[in-house]
Amino acid sequence: MQIFNSLEQFIHSSYRGRKWQRCVEAINNLDNIRPGVAHSIGDSLSYRITTDTSTDALFVGHRRYFDVHYYLQGTQKIEFAHREELQVVECYRDETDREFLKGCGDTVQVHEGQMVICDIDEACRFISDGAVKKVVLRVTVEDGYFHNK
Repeated sequence: MQIFNSLEQFIHSSYRGRKWQRCVEAINNLDNIRPGVAHSIGDSLSYRITTDTSTDALFVGHRRYFDVHYYLQGTQKIEFAHREELQVVECYRDETDREFLKGCGDTVQVHEGQMVICDIDEACRFISDGAVKKVVLRVTVEDGYFHNK
């Protein structure tokens, strides 16, 4: 898991390429994002604003898309672990790009202005004590564009 203290830190990080630039483009489009409505930029990124107050019972892992969370308001704990260290509860489904796992991991707390990237070899569980507003982005693991589009 990568945690950036600000969007500027992410911009100046080693995350380069069109799909990561699109993350910044999506975040800069906040004024035009309606909560609960999914948006996309090209074929490599989808994003939405969520207001989260729940706690995940299980870890969630992905294989085709990175989970990127940019925090707008509030604080949230994230428990994360490498997928191979966890026990599968529900097998991976290609249709949803999700698998559910259980076990224990490391916990970090994130807050407004921070950005988190959950890698595909990890699974995460989000723990909320109060309302959290964030932009959730799903970024393809593909290095380039989909050539059939």
